[in-house]
Amino acid sequence: MKWYLLLICLLLNACSTLPVAIKNPPLHDISYVEVTQKTANYKDAPVRWGGIIVDVENEQNFSLVQVLYYPLDSEGEPETDRQNAGRFVFKSSAFLDPAVYTKNAKITVAGTLTGDIERTIGKKVMRLPLISATTIYLWPVYEYDSRYDGFGYGYGYNPYYGGYPYYWGNYYWPSASPFMHPPFRRFR
Repeated sequence: MKWYLLLICLLLNACSTLPVAIKNPPLHDISYVEVTQKTANYKDAPVRWGGIIVDVENEQNFSLVQVLYYPLDSEGEPETDRQNAGRFVFKSSAFLDPAVYTKNAKITVAGTLTGDIERTIGKKVMRLPLISATTIYLWPVYEYDSRYDGFGYGYGYNPYYGGYPYYWGNYYWPSASPFMHPPFRRFR
């Protein structure tokens, strides 16, 4: 019986798609506010920050991404319903396609703080913290479809979304097609 429990725990753990550096914060998790007050004191410190992409700049050998900072939840996802604290920039040695890393997409970055960088926002010149990224995680986008709001729970036949079984309620709608999961549809 113990072996079955161990096997189940290992299988459930293997289903996690988040990179370890994104899911687990660094040992000394440094806040954005601390860094903006004295950036030089935290040079080469490991950080895990996230937010919403503002801009992507691709140079010959690297990419710079400007991010509007939001605090992270326990899984490392930016909590965009909370107050943002400012902006930061991360540098990646890989080419980051602006068609994939689109404006307003949620992102979490793990890496080391290398200093700061000067950026012009509107007509104001600002110094923003600069991170050398080692791990980048772009959060998937889900859209709520209000046409499928229901009043109860149950199983039944649904000819439009892959047949039987079909669970109805406000929370979960499995279907035969991996692309059609009302009320949530995955776009990225």
